[in-house]
Amino acid sequence: MSGGASVEDTLDLWASGLWSARERIAPLFTQKRVAASACAFLDVLIGNEPRKTGWMRAEAAGDPGPWRQQALLGRGHWNADALRDVVRVHVVEHLGTEDGVLVIDETGFLKKGQASCGVGRQYTGSVGKITNCQIGVFVIYVSARGHAFVDRALYLPKDWTSNRERLKQAHVPDDVVFATKPALASMMIERSIEAGVPFRWVAADSVYGVGDVERTLRRAGTGYVLGVRGNHWFGSWATGPLIAGEARDIAANLPEQAWCRLSAGSGTKGERLYDWAYLPLADLDAEEFDCPISLSGWPF
Repeated sequence: MSGGASVEDTLDLWASGLWSARERIAPLFTQKRVAASACAFLDVLIGNEPRKTGWMRAEAAGDPGPWRQQALLGRGHWNADALRDVVRVHVVEHLGTEDGVLVIDETGFLKKGQASCGVGRQYTGSVGKITNCQIGVFVIYVSARGHAFVDRALYLPKDWTSNRERLKQAHVPDDVVFATKPALASMMIERSIEAGVPFRWVAADSVYGVGDVERTLRRAGTGYVLGVRGNHWFGSWATGPLIAGEARDIAANLPEQAWCRLSAGSGTKGERLYDWAYLPLADLDAEEFDCPISLSGWPF
């Protein structure tokens, strides 16, 4: 006999959770019919339909056509940032722990036309090449209890932010200016800190490994594991022995006993194993970054 919850209990839990989510988001919409459309949209998103095109979403929601949901997503007036805050509060309530991790990553949304906000020919890891797409930068909260999105930002290339007429046609606010992906990530990290999201580490790949994100985390006195490119130059000071050179050369010259193999969890092909080594590169003065603790070292 299984010790897990019964199907009935699981369904009741899902139903109560969904009802709670509806109650949280409904006040964000000024009209009851718009709130009803938003709740129906939520129901369809977590449903089991294999494809969720406009017409398929409408059919699943019992609408005669996709117009209601199109109006909600494209023409309706509601505060998307307020919805983000509602989601973040919900995530912290259910998944929050003191040793949580913020993970920064991006993904591409493939497009065929040129009208979608931020669309352009740019690299996306979704297909591993430069193609016509939008790029979104995301913050994911991860703890032993689970993981969920807590923030997002649409990346606007310079050929968008330099064309005010194009921005106006896409209904982009007048105060929006060009921001790099690391700058967007830094702003989202600062929002999480200001909102009191409990986390101990921030993790990101080499797109975010140096510059804005690292400075933000140093000022906050927050731990981080950030990727860098193999040709990134490191130099140590006030340490012995002194270390200087490109990341790949430093790693290649380390003795075998300096490495420790750790698992990042199970993946589709089994355990995801990575080799780590720790080198003290600097004993930073916390006052330099207005943060309460000293940070030192670099994990390969």
